[in-house]
Formats: sequence, structure tokens, C-alpha cells
Amino acid sequence: MAQSNGSQPTLFSREALSQLSRAVHGWEEGPLAKTLQRQPERDEPFATSSQPVQRLYTPLDIAEFDYGRDLGFPGEYPFTRGVQPTMYRGRYWTMRQYAGFGTAEESNEKFRYLLSQGQTGLSVAFDLPSQLGYDSDDPMAIAEVGQVGVAIDSLFDMETLFEGIPLDKVSTSMTINAPAAVMLAMYIAAAEKQGVSSAKLNGTIQNDVLKEYVARGTYIFPPSPSVRLAADIMAYCAKNVPLWNTISVSGYHIRDAGSTAAQEIGFTFANACAYIDAALAQGLDIDEFAPRISWIFNTHNNFFEEIAKYRTLRRLWARLLKEKYGAKDPRSMMLRTHTQTGGSTLVAQQPENNIVRASVQSLAAVIGGVQSIALSCFDEALALPTNEAQRIALRTQQIIAHETGVTDTIDPMAGSYFVEHLTNELEAKARDYMAQIERMGGSVKAIETGWMQTQIAEAAWDYQRQVDEKREIIVGVNDYQDDGGQARGAIFSVDRRLVDHQLKRLAHHRKERDQAKVAASLANLKAACGGTQNLMEPILESVRAYATLGEICGAMREVFGEYTAPTVI
Repeated sequence: MAQSNGSQPTLFSREALSQLSRAVHGWEEGPLAKTLQRQPERDEPFATSSQPVQRLYTPLDIAEFDYGRDLGFPGEYPFTRGVQPTMYRGRYWTMRQYAGFGTAEESNEKFRYLLSQGQTGLSVAFDLPSQLGYDSDDPMAIAEVGQVGVAIDSLFDMETLFEGIPLDKVSTSMTINAPAAVMLAMYIAAAEKQGVSSAKLNGTIQNDVLKEYVARGTYIFPPSPSVRLAADIMAYCAKNVPLWNTISVSGYHIRDAGSTAAQEIGFTFANACAYIDAALAQGLDIDEFAPRISWIFNTHNNFFEEIAKYRTLRRLWARLLKEKYGAKDPRSMMLRTHTQTGGSTLVAQQPENNIVRASVQSLAAVIGGVQSIALSCFDEALALPTNEAQRIALRTQQIIAHETGVTDTIDPMAGSYFVEHLTNELEAKARDYMAQIERMGGSVKAIETGWMQTQIAEAAWDYQRQVDEKREIIVGVNDYQDDGGQARGAIFSVDRRLVDHQLKRLAHHRKERDQAKVAASLANLKAACGGTQNLMEPILESVRAYATLGEICGAMREVFGEYTAPTVI
């Protein structure tokens, strides 16, 4: 192996690089210059979301490349090439589709359908009232009940949602944040009703409320108590639900809000550090809980950048856990991620084109080495997905898995001068964002001042300006339009009668429960919120008493207050 100018060995000798530099210069002065005189290059940006793209990449762009330091082997530090030694040659990624609408009964039927079609895990979409901690009969909730996900008001609903689905046999992902502790408690209690102990539960709770303040808006409490709740879940599950991924730190929503890929990495990792610091403050050892941290990231259209992003994520996370937090367990350093294709890349014009977009995005995620995938369905720019759209999305994954050959070898893009350069550049830019946030005092401070929100807004505005100026082409939107306008096929809509059914169901359940037991449990929860104890036990007590989501979150609101976002210009 050749030696670099320093002490680290590289794959390229100085003599070989010098010869190559002269050869590149000769090519630029000769064949390239003549071609450019005859036919100039296209007048467009030639860039990823985070950096310009050169016309050619050679070993000169990765001159200090060190195989052991920068790549290593699959299943070994720094995990650039994957978290498992055999990757998809051993088993495919988990194929999920994000699903849920209306009432628990309808969503249970949808889950059974998806499992029957070969889906290997469940991903629960909750309606907006549930995400914001309101019951279905709250005046704030009535227009949104069951519209973008399933309405879950109490343990009664959670029991119905998973009726006939053995919770010791299925992996469940729940996209819920501010009230994550309550939904997890309901899931644990529903499993108890099935005779399944919490030690056997396998799945993920998103539990990442910090990104809600910067990208999505479904927050309830101020950042500090929200981080406390997230850390309480991590601590409780480390001891009681050992197979559960206690937090799924989300870059997905940060990217969908308009960030670049480098910001997606840097901001997400900065948020993760805030959760880790809170868990360490509770007396946990890093290796007690870090192996159960999971992730969700967003795959967009720039094929090579997205492949490089997943390689960057694994390497940077491994280095961060080892160097900053002193992790010893290799599992703590493994970044295992779910990915969903980019919701913000879906367009209502010529919606069938979204099938192609999701296919390219999911192919990039597979080549990038992710552990779980859900495709945003082609009709989601118009409404909730139809069964047909869900089936096409699932079949897309199955075709990639079985028909393309991309799963036959591990990290097939390794050694590409372009991809390795992108990987290095993304890591450097993400580290720079993390350093800026650390100098501010961490993610909570960066969020409270509006800095992180402003960075994302500026990136989103820059991208939109490129679209408006046709420097970025969106097929069917700002070019290649159809004269007939927007095509519309079958559109899914939630039957409003389901809302009436949910309200009647909630009223019935309120009458059936032990009111004194509910009141006592909520009083205990409020007292615990005012102290320092882990809140999962008092929340579980309230859930088992069939207190509603709104009542439980209301008790915490009384103590913690509600968050008001800063104005970002």
C-alpha cells in the first residue's frame, strides 16, 4: 500500500498521482478543450443538494483515501460498507408501508391486507389529533379525526388496532413523537392483553420531538420536558423492553422541509447528541441504550448523493460514538436506518411519474445499504394512498430485491472516485454543521433561537428558486407538461361516517371505565411530572386505567406548558 505525505497509508502513491495529474491536464488541454469549442456543456447547475459536481472524478479527488480508515469491511468499524457482514445476501431489508386511517378497525384491516401481500413489518400512521395529544372529541380535533392516519384515543383503540396480529411475531414502527411515551405505553399494555410480555416486543417508536420544532410542527411541550420524556423512554426500555428501538431519530422530516443532504445529516446527529446527553444524565451507560437507537432518513432523487449519504451516515455515527462518547460495544456504533422515499418529491401533475421517482430513490437506498424501506405511494400528492398504490410500492421493493441483482454484492459503489469523494465531502459538511450547533450550546438552543429553522428555510428557498428559473427540471411540473393538466384516477378518501363511529366509540369507552381509578392515575402523573422520576410508569398506570390520550397529555400540559414557536424570517 502506498504512503501519503503523512503517516497514514493510502491506496495511491505520490508518483502515480503526479503522473495522473499530468495526464488529466493533457486531457483537459486537448480532447476536452476541442470538444467544448464544438459543443459547450449544458447550461445548468451540475450539483447535488450540497455541492457542485465536477465533470470528472479521478484518484486525485480521493488522494488520501485509506481503505482501513475510510471503508473497512461490512459489519466492522467504521461500518461504511454496511452493518452486517453479509448484508442482503443474508436477508433482505424489512419492507414496510406507512399505513393507517380512520378508526382502529379500518386500519387493522389494512394491516392484515399488507401482511398478506408479503409486507414484513408494520408502520403505523397516526392522525393529527393523536400526534398532537388531543382526543377525537376535542374541539381542536374534530376536522382532522382519522384523516391522515388512525385515530387512537385510548387503550381500547390500541387493542383493536392490533387485534388478531400477534405482537410477539411482528415488528411495529410507530411514527409518533410528542405523545410517544403514551403510545408506547398503550402498545405495551395491548401486548399484555394478548399475553405477550414487554421483553418480547420488537419495533420502533419515533420519539424524536426535536425535529418537530424545526421541520414538522406536531409538538406539544417545550423542548426541555420533551427531551426528558424521550430520555425516560430510552431508560425504561433499556431495562424493560430490551428488543425495542427506543428512538428513531429522524432526518426524514428535516429533508422534506427543504434541507440539503448535508444539513439532514448534521442536524439529525446534533439532535441525537441531545438525546444521548439526556440519557447519560439519567445515569445510563452509553452501551446500555445506544444499540437501540434507530433512524429514519429521506431518500431524494440525486442518485449518487443518496448512496453516498447512507455510507456517510454509518461512518460518521461510528466515529462519533467511539470518539465523543467512548462507546465500546460495536452495536452502539452501528447506524441501522429505515428510509422512506421523499414525500416532498411527489407531485400532483402526472402522478404516475412518481412511481419512477420512488423506484430510483428506493434503488439508491438499497445500494446505500439501509435496513428498512417504505415507498411514498404515487398518489400521495393527491390523497391517502389507495390499495393499488400501496401494492405497486411494495412490488417495487420486491422487484429490486429479486430481479435487479443489486443485492448480490455488498456496497457495490465502493471505490467509485465520485461516490467516495461525495462521501468524504458530506461528512466534512455535516461535521461543520454539528460544530456550529455545539458552539451555540446544542440543538435545543439552536432550535429556540430559530437558527436551525432558518438554515432549512434558506435551503428550501434556494431550491425553489432553481425550480422557478427552470435550472432544476421537475418533469410534468415546470417542463414536459401535458396539455390536459393534472391526471386524476381513483382517489382515496376517508368516510366521514367513520368519524361519527369514533366519537360514539370514545363516549362509550369513557362510560365503561373506572372513573376513580382514572382520576387517581392522572393525579399521580401530574405529581411525577413535577419531580424527577421516570414518567413511563405513571403513564403506564394511566393507560391501564383507560385514561385517554387527551387526558394524559392534558395532565402533562398543566405541568410542562405548551411550546410557542419563534418567528423565523
